[in-house]
Amino acid sequence: MEIEKIARRVCQNFKPYIAGKSIESLKKELGLRLIIKLASNENPLGISHKVIKAIRVNLPKVFFYPDSNACELKKNLSDKYVLPVDNIFLGAGSDEIIELIARVFFTHEDEIIISKHSFTRYAMAIQLMEAKAVVIPMRNDLTYDLRAIAKTCNKHTKAIFITNPNNPTGTYNTKHEFLEFLENLTLNKFSVKPLVILDEAYFEYASLIKDYPNSINFLERNPNLIILRTFSKIYGLAGLRVAYGFASKIITNYIEKIRPPFNVNSLAQVAASAAIMDEMQIIKSQKYVEKEKKYLYEEFSKLKIKYVKSVANFILFSSLPLKGNELFKKLLREGVIIRAMDEYELPFYVRVTIGLHKENKLFIKKLRKIICIK
Repeated sequence: MEIEKIARRVCQNFKPYIAGKSIESLKKELGLRLIIKLASNENPLGISHKVIKAIRVNLPKVFFYPDSNACELKKNLSDKYVLPVDNIFLGAGSDEIIELIARVFFTHEDEIIISKHSFTRYAMAIQLMEAKAVVIPMRNDLTYDLRAIAKTCNKHTKAIFITNPNNPTGTYNTKHEFLEFLENLTLNKFSVKPLVILDEAYFEYASLIKDYPNSINFLERNPNLIILRTFSKIYGLAGLRVAYGFASKIITNYIEKIRPPFNVNSLAQVAASAAIMDEMQIIKSQKYVEKEKKYLYEEFSKLKIKYVKSVANFILFSSLPLKGNELFKKLLREGVIIRAMDEYELPFYVRVTIGLHKENKLFIKKLRKIICIK
């Protein structure tokens, strides 16, 4: 039976997201005893004791289905951000939420604006719904060109994806830039402004910056705004897959209608609720990342390596004279996993996550070794 005859055409040539291999599988494959992973922007400090306790207490209850509406977690988010529960939605990671939004709003007749060098999952969701991706170049400083995006909007523009701060560049757009952008958006053929899907996965790290926008303040005047945040980064819950978002009640209702029931598992819900309550863990993580970024900046400067200043927990840096993928492979053989940037159309760059200090020191040691023998 030729199954490809009945599969959707768009799925036949669809390129999946390639996640990195696990540390254990790489140890076996490469014959290494020690491997450090600095590739996925996880929090090296892990999860708080409050989260561990919440998971342990609730572990015996996993034979029950979770609360499909995640009432307690939504209430805790409502209390923290002073927003009605009706403006809050949840997903099994931001990846699921991005696809849910695409399934609600995108059709083959729509144009969706994305930026070059931004998170690859946006283009994948657009392709899956057979909409057209309109790609806008970044500015020379590798930030979103919001003015160019606003000028590009036309009657077919259904939505715009923006990451702030951006992954993988670590750059951000200011409050003034974002307010100007929202104000200047024109109406499309539906007589509404395009949806602005604002991905703030690294919000907690960037919030230390004075002119970084608190986008929740823009929701009331911009019913076309959808804000995405996650527990995978600073909260350290990447393995439990839980993210959340804020939007107008009508958008939230549409997302709630089509999301799978029980999409956020019970342990993810209680862990996220506990994580929200532990503000000290956030402050500790913020301070730690700032300190270690300074260390890596200094080491890059000593090695005369060009890097992009980041407001997130990772740094994009030049791999020249090597290609990014070549440097990635050389470091991998030394037991250090970073991320090559070919999929982001940055073939001469790599991205490194801020790890524990001993991991950062080992990374620099191996990097120096490679540079000296190139």
